[in-house]
Amino acid sequence: MTTQRTDVYTQVTDNIIAAIEAGAGQWQMPWHRSGEGLNRPVNIDTSNAYRGINVINLWVSAQVRGFTTGTWGTYRQWQNKGCQVRKGEKSSLVVFYKEFDVEDQKDDGETEHGKRLMARASWVFNADQVDGYEASAIPEPTDPVKSIDKAERFVSATGAVVRHGGDRAFYRPSEDIIQMPDRERFLGSETSTATEAYWSTLLHELTHWSGASNRCDRQFGKRFGDDAYAMEELVAELGAAFLCADLGVTLEPRPDHAAYLDNWLKVLKADKKAIFTAASQAARASDYLTGLQPAGITEAAA
Repeated sequence: MTTQRTDVYTQVTDNIIAAIEAGAGQWQMPWHRSGEGLNRPVNIDTSNAYRGINVINLWVSAQVRGFTTGTWGTYRQWQNKGCQVRKGEKSSLVVFYKEFDVEDQKDDGETEHGKRLMARASWVFNADQVDGYEASAIPEPTDPVKSIDKAERFVSATGAVVRHGGDRAFYRPSEDIIQMPDRERFLGSETSTATEAYWSTLLHELTHWSGASNRCDRQFGKRFGDDAYAMEELVAELGAAFLCADLGVTLEPRPDHAAYLDNWLKVLKADKKAIFTAASQAARASDYLTGLQPAGITEAAA
């Protein structure tokens, strides 16, 4: 059991590390993509979006292997849809958690019963790897105007206080405010417009805002010590990626993004469960912020 659990954490973490190291020179992470990369990957059988660490890991697989779709399924799930995985295709790992009963012997001799979750591996293939699959409908191109309007309404509904001025974006816990540069300071790039750069940056800071003690109460100091700041930045990076995917906004790398890469790699290499923790906390932040929305603002992943 221990060997398998460790192997799952190691395989996923090594995939993420390889992607970061491959993209570091260009500031191009798997979640800094336009087009299909904006969407959360979905399962062919349930039509549900994958969550947490599986979103990140499948984004990585799609980028590294050049897949053009975000639809995935196990070998049997594809067979059940009348499709055939092509011979020689390599699967991608996803993680699910299985609950099991445990018994702990206490100091007083009594036995304490409880439950624990174990990470288990499953293996999936992308729609580009199978024959006989036809998408039910070609999704319409994202309307950038509607996406930005949706993002603006999303942020407004959270009630977060956003101030403008200066040349830095940050969340200040002591005042519980988000500080943003004026919108005209943001520039476009090959993958996103200046407006998208503004909103993706604001969603990054909004994820920081969600970590306050009266919200998600994120605290990494006890486990990660001096690396707690790097972990919080990774959570904000992934949280913004999840939100941008749901809202249809291309996530633009922050100007200071490269400065965090070495710190992230240091944390991930030292702790094989760190990326799982970051992805879990990012998903929790995304869920919390989505829960503040009136019905209909987002089409958040299930």
